[in-house]
Amino acid sequence: MMNQARRFSVAPMIDWTDRHCRTLHRLLTRRALLFTEMITTGAIIHGGAERHLAFGGHEHPVALQLGGSDPAELTVAIRLAEPYSYDEFNLNVGCPSDRVQSGRFGACLMAEPELVADCVRAMRDATDRPVTVKCRIGIDDQDTEESLDRFADAVAEAGIAALYVHARKAWLQGLSPKENRTIPPLDYPRVYRLRQRLAPLPVMLNGGIETLEQAEAHLERMDGVMLGRAAYNNPMLLGEVDRRIFGDGRDAPDLAAVMAAMADYAEAELARGVRLNAIARHMLGLANGRPGARQFRQILSVDACRPGAGPEVFARALAAVGERELLAG
Repeated sequence: MMNQARRFSVAPMIDWTDRHCRTLHRLLTRRALLFTEMITTGAIIHGGAERHLAFGGHEHPVALQLGGSDPAELTVAIRLAEPYSYDEFNLNVGCPSDRVQSGRFGACLMAEPELVADCVRAMRDATDRPVTVKCRIGIDDQDTEESLDRFADAVAEAGIAALYVHARKAWLQGLSPKENRTIPPLDYPRVYRLRQRLAPLPVMLNGGIETLEQAEAHLERMDGVMLGRAAYNNPMLLGEVDRRIFGDGRDAPDLAAVMAAMADYAEAELARGVRLNAIARHMLGLANGRPGARQFRQILSVDACRPGAGPEVFARALAAVGERELLAG
């Protein structure tokens, strides 16, 4: 079941893929695997498990991505997360930010494959759910052939259920996290070779995939694909995923239906003290490519921040693209 869901996933993105974002994405695709933001072991252990881990049952299948490098802390974090019934636990070995490096987790761990393997073993000992790793093809001056094989062999031997590979190096010195998402060149053939080498272990490709056409082309060589910014910035793309990637005959939901469902969701969340803009910020790209899209974005970004803003903001945004009557009632 999880191998099937991994055929298409939405990447974990800090400050983006929170539970409100995942609620929106789940309205658009029932089949894709969704990820939390990366959550550090320290945040879970010391910052309140409920605050960081709670999510809605409608979000399944959903993976919890963890940041950490201490096997003992990862064990505690997994045990605290177990009651929340995540479908998968994923260890981040790909984030290049300075803050992550200073905490000795993220992409810098690619230089320490045996430590990552120890982390994987500790996680597996703490749960019966699948444990996976997300990494880059290398860091800094590493040779992407030898070093990536060594890293992949170590985590495969430790018992990961799948490997997600961002097909770029991470440069820990000299490039910002934003630059690391675009400047290091993509090397898809390197990930294709890794997938062949690790078979039958599932390997998923991440990095630079902008369209479902590109995703389908990669799926001829890979077990799965992972989209990040493209899925976030153009969320309606996800509405075609179930049919095109999973062969599901369900029609893609239209914008009015998505907005109506998000209005209902927002009403319930507002009653819990959530501000509307915390939800609306994930919806800005829903009308991309349609007449009135600029006004749609402006209404959601400005009006949702006003004191007392409620779901009627969504109705006004929808009216900007000519679908007022579909949200009425």
